[in-house]
Amino acid sequence: MHAWVDEIPDDELEVHYAKAIDDLDDDDLSMLAAWHASLEVGQPIANKEFLVKAFPGLGEHRREALKIAAGFRGDEAFEAGVSEEQALDTVLPWLSMERTMELAAEAVELYCWDRLGSDN
Repeated sequence: MHAWVDEIPDDELEVHYAKAIDDLDDDDLSMLAAWHASLEVGQPIANKEFLVKAFPGLGEHRREALKIAAGFRGDEAFEAGVSEEQALDTVLPWLSMERTMELAAEAVELYCWDRLGSDN
């Protein structure tokens, strides 16, 4: 999900943010508003309309806000039965080949780390 957000052109971030928060429940909206508050950009309200209007004012933090909102939406999709394969089919077409290869290398590294064991 984070790789997908990194690939979105700046002028499209707000549209994707609005889509990401559209289906969020009140708990997720509250957590997102609390994150907004941590940036000290004003007193946020756990309300979709407010969060969308506040989005441009986040400046360099806009991508992080979208990553959080998309993550909540991804969690809800997973709980609703969307498989990892379906999620990848949705996100991978939006990624550049370079970014896709970086993610594949990271996945192999994590797989090996898990299978070979670690001190953690």
